[in-house]
Amino acid sequence: MSQISPGWNYCSNHQSGPDGRILLIWKSPASVRLLNQSRQSLTCEVKIANSQKFFFTAIYASNENEERQDLCVDLLNIQASLDLDSGPWVIGGNFNQIIHPAEHSSPAVNSLSLPMVSLKNVLTQLGLFDLRFTGLLFTWSNKSPSNPTSEKLDRLLVNYQWISHFPNSQAAFLPPNISDHCPCLLDLSIPLPIAGTRPFKFFNYLTKHHNFLNTLEVAWNQAGGGIDQSVGRTVPAGAGTA
Repeated sequence: MSQISPGWNYCSNHQSGPDGRILLIWKSPASVRLLNQSRQSLTCEVKIANSQKFFFTAIYASNENEERQDLCVDLLNIQASLDLDSGPWVIGGNFNQIIHPAEHSSPAVNSLSLPMVSLKNVLTQLGLFDLRFTGLLFTWSNKSPSNPTSEKLDRLLVNYQWISHFPNSQAAFLPPNISDHCPCLLDLSIPLPIAGTRPFKFFNYLTKHHNFLNTLEVAWNQAGGGIDQSVGRTVPAGAGTA
């Protein structure tokens, strides 16, 4: 780190397992305080300049479903012990598990499995949901030209406190490049869509369709009016037809 990123700070979960797997690096004006670590997660408190502090949990889940159940238990325990739902909480990384068949590229995956339901139930218990995002839906691929498979294994999840404090935040899942996983970029200051009334637009060519008057008559009658078929003009409700 001193050679590659001088002036940066870092922490990892190597104390919880010889393979490590999670490395978190940061630089001023960000400050990070490590709160908890395990073989599959690392949780810390983050403060960036004068913004609201928040909790961040990085995830690198196991390939084995049994070990992923340990991760689920850990998340429930640290949420309770560290009171993570009292403030903005963002949790992201590789969960190595989808939560819906639509998150798998194969049509053969067309029903919910027990691991899907289990992870979804835990996220519901934690009060976490996907932050709005742009980019790719499938965040992992096997990079096999002959038998390609893609899945959404990576997520960026937040709680309702996060939305209250960071309403302009948005995730972006970028192209994977050399990795088999997509990197995820979290932006805290994306402008929100501007809500408002748009002007009504009508395309005149629709009046030339042979079913135009019949369709209009049905709709107008349902609304309480009528159509004068002899001149093709609308008549207000209660006025009768000529």
